[in-house]
Amino acid sequence: MTSRDIGIRYRRDLRLRDSIVRARHAGGGSGTHNRARSVEQRADAPVDVNALLCCPRCRSSLRFEREPIICTNAQCTYSRDGFPRAGGQPVLVDFERSIFDRENYGDDRGSVMQRDDSGRGLAVRCRRLLTGDNPVTPGKSREMIRRLTAQAPAPRVLVIGGGAIGAGADALYADPNVRVVGTDVYASPNTKVVADGHFLPFRDGAFDGVWIQAVLEHVLDPPAVVAEIHRVLKPNGLAFADTPFMQQVHEEAYDFTRFTLSGHRWLFRGFEEIDAGAVGGAGKALVWSIRYAALSLGLSTRMATLVALPFFWVRYIDRFAKTGPKTDGASGVYFFGRKSERVLNAKDMLHYYEMKHR
Repeated sequence: MTSRDIGIRYRRDLRLRDSIVRARHAGGGSGTHNRARSVEQRADAPVDVNALLCCPRCRSSLRFEREPIICTNAQCTYSRDGFPRAGGQPVLVDFERSIFDRENYGDDRGSVMQRDDSGRGLAVRCRRLLTGDNPVTPGKSREMIRRLTAQAPAPRVLVIGGGAIGAGADALYADPNVRVVGTDVYASPNTKVVADGHFLPFRDGAFDGVWIQAVLEHVLDPPAVVAEIHRVLKPNGLAFADTPFMQQVHEEAYDFTRFTLSGHRWLFRGFEEIDAGAVGGAGKALVWSIRYAALSLGLSTRMATLVALPFFWVRYIDRFAKTGPKTDGASGVYFFGRKSERVLNAKDMLHYYEMKHR
């Protein structure tokens, strides 16, 4: 998509939004008001992403009709420096505070490493054969859809780290009632905005749900990212997070943190828990370790995967594992919860561990 296409779409979306506003206020007739609501709430209506966006530094409005995109706050550094585009998508990153530099986005993609966003490449398929499918996300994505559509006719879901569709998250993209806004630190066919999760360029309460899968291990400050998730969610908005525990480094220099189930729960202490648990147990973690043992001997990534493949069956022991030991040795953990005004108390955490091990 070219910059001209972006401008045309932006002006078209502005006209649609203005017509809705005029319909609401012209004459005050109930029929006109209902027709305006029906246009705004149609599930198949495109998301006016620009209307949700703000400056990641000061949260002021942005001007998209010029290049570069600029912040409307004259006191903000981005009213002068502006924001570039990658692949036709706005790159709304606060470069002064981010690990990423403006120079990273000199091409049409902005990725700092080679990636397969299709999930159909041979390397990706071999790794999935080795480690198996995600046993949690298919059910949780469907549950999120059920809960969100019960609250709103056309819920908006922010996917952080959505450059590639996460394993098991396909239902979110396939459901016609859900309007997905994908973001990542690089542009892809699955994203609409390039953003750093530490400083999300979205207005407060912009989303009904947030999906963040296999991302929090790759951010420098996970509590800051979760605070941003809390900010951009509407009251009672839903959040799903899936994060590694017993996994080795898999994004080179962009890999920082791991979480136990209790640590993950504390990270989301500003949320009411709906469900949480392990994503794979010690068996899956052992398969990861076998592959990395081969890598430690100097084998290439592809050869290490091939060496580990005969041991794929080890992950099936997780089906027979008891809940407590499975969680303590989990390959990853997940949290599914609802935005809350109540913050979990530190003294609750010992009870939480005991409760999860019954």
